[in-house]
Amino acid sequence: MPRSGRPTTTLAALAALAALATACTGQSGAAADDDPKAPVTLTFWHGWSAPGEVKAIEENIARFEKAHPNIKVQVTANMTDDKINQALRAGGGKAPDVVSSFTTDSVGKFCHSGAFADLNPFLKKSGVDKAKVFPKTLLEYTQFAGDQCTLPLLSDAYGLVYNKTAFAEAGIGAPPKTWSEFTEDARKLTVTRGDSYERLGVMPTFHGYETKPTRLAAQWGATYFDAQGKSNLAKDPAFANMLAAQKDLVGKLGGYEKLEKYRTTFGDEWSAEHPFHTGKVAMQIDGEWRPAMAKEAGVAFEIGTAPLPVPDEQVADYGKGYVSGTIMGISSASRKQNAAWELVKYMTTDTDAVVAFANAIHNVPSTLEALASPKLQVTPEFKTFIDIARHPRSATTPAQADGGTYQLTFEDFAYGVEKGDVADVPAGLARTARQIDTDITKAE
Repeated sequence: MPRSGRPTTTLAALAALAALATACTGQSGAAADDDPKAPVTLTFWHGWSAPGEVKAIEENIARFEKAHPNIKVQVTANMTDDKINQALRAGGGKAPDVVSSFTTDSVGKFCHSGAFADLNPFLKKSGVDKAKVFPKTLLEYTQFAGDQCTLPLLSDAYGLVYNKTAFAEAGIGAPPKTWSEFTEDARKLTVTRGDSYERLGVMPTFHGYETKPTRLAAQWGATYFDAQGKSNLAKDPAFANMLAAQKDLVGKLGGYEKLEKYRTTFGDEWSAEHPFHTGKVAMQIDGEWRPAMAKEAGVAFEIGTAPLPVPDEQVADYGKGYVSGTIMGISSASRKQNAAWELVKYMTTDTDAVVAFANAIHNVPSTLEALASPKLQVTPEFKTFIDIARHPRSATTPAQADGGTYQLTFEDFAYGVEKGDVADVPAGLARTARQIDTDITKAE
């Protein structure tokens, strides 16, 4: 998403949301009895903070209020998950009725704890068939165990952003489709200087911004849990194969220590000093927002976009990627849930509203109709991410009762593998899987 208010998931954010899971709960969606046609004022909290983002939200709210003259919406921007957590735990009149969060990893906590109202009754009352409105992958990360406690509000698709000028100079005619091509291109694009780099083909380490284990696992088609809900890390070879391929790339580009030393020279992920903008890296694993940000930074090279490469044996699935996004829900403690639903329904299912918001902040739309809308502004670079979002084999990380804790556990293990601290990867994956199962059991 436009990233000024959207940091990568951290332990601190997940800790805040773990506390949110204990927030007091109130009526369920099925029991909501307020009159949505009566005069009412709703409070809506969201995390966007940049002027353009805030303006886009306000414009959408203005359109909603025009269509629903009895409902007024008090909007509060730049609200972190920690602030939302505190307000929901405190309850009372100062707590928000409607919340938008960037932390999709904790949908399992939202649903399992009852902190957010189940939206299934509202969808049913409104005659909204969610399976026909939203892409399957987006529905997967907005519900847990049948509880649709959130809905998608725009989405992120992850692909490859690359320096086409550097590609031409290196004699590379097209973006890589397979991991072996990706590895070879990364080596060709790398220019060393002394004991460092003049330019790196790609930063392959898991601390390299969006180069996360979950992004790469999606390219291998990894399945996180088996049919019984147990961690699949040790049983699905996709995880070990992905880790081996990533570690091999780290070695071929100079090794972990040399790469990490170079990474310390990079600018902030959301600034004009991002290493892709400055030419320090030629390829970047990133989301749909990066090309626009690079152009705003005034890069001197031509930008290309493509899906992330897949393992050589899965080339038929090229075009898929990891998909995530913003979520929107209703506080279960709200006494204005029917009116709140009108706002959530408008923001998440109205095609014109979704398209207008996507155009304004350069995100991937979150409904099937919006993805196909002629009103959607689609540049060649942006179309890549639209196609990734629509690909039938694109994937996400499934919701769990422990929120995103299982992802962090896997990520921590992956850090050890790339550093060379794990002598026996299969045994390590088995230990990590047991830890994930234990954590989920405790959260249930």
